Amino acid sequence: MAVNNVQARTRRLKEPVAPKLPKLLAEAMPSEAELADDGVYLSTRYGALDMSAQDVEDVEFERCRFQETRFSGTTLRRASLEDVEFTSCDLANLRLSDSRIFNAAIDGSRMTGTSLTECGLRDVLFSSCRADLSSFRFGRFKNVVFRDCNLTDANFQGAELGGVRFERCKLTGAQFSNANMKGTRLSECDLNGVNGIQSFQGAIVPTADAQGLLFALASAMGIVIED
Repeated sequence: MAVNNVQARTRRLKEPVAPKLPKLLAEAMPSEAELADDGVYLSTRYGALDMSAQDVEDVEFERCRFQETRFSGTTLRRASLEDVEFTSCDLANLRLSDSRIFNAAIDGSRMTGTSLTECGLRDVLFSSCRADLSSFRFGRFKNVVFRDCNLTDANFQGAELGGVRFERCKLTGAQFSNANMKGTRLSECDLNGVNGIQSFQGAIVPTADAQGLLFALASAMGIVIED
């Protein structure tokens, strides 16, 4: 009976709302790789365009698909991304601040050093992304899932992570200081060397993952564990 109850709770876990994209999307031309302040971009498919090293404000993307698109080193301030899909994109060192991302799927993308500072994320699925050294400081998360991601040394300081799920993620050295993790679920994750262990109060961690937290907790309490 206990096993059935666990399975029922697992089935009830809510997946992020998938992006709603039109069947037909306009194809972006190379000339459209240059973004503009206050630009609004709708129902467009962006292929292997180089949109890197730009600095823009108040840009909006809605119902857009990005595939092998490069945003490396771009800065977006007060951006809005809704119903968007990123596949195999280069988002390394992309910087978003005071922005929002709703109904989004980010799959197989490079996010090394990506910074989403003080951003609001709702119904976002990150899957199979390399997101080491990324930063989500002071972010506000609702119904967000990280699945099969490398989040080594990622920074979630001060983030609202209630209800966020980390599934089969590498979180070695990740920073969670002052984060709200009540209801955060972690399963099959590498938690060795995580920082901010005090913030894990209220998080849900299976027995198999708890050993990684044991060493972090002992370190925080000044306990020396000998072989």
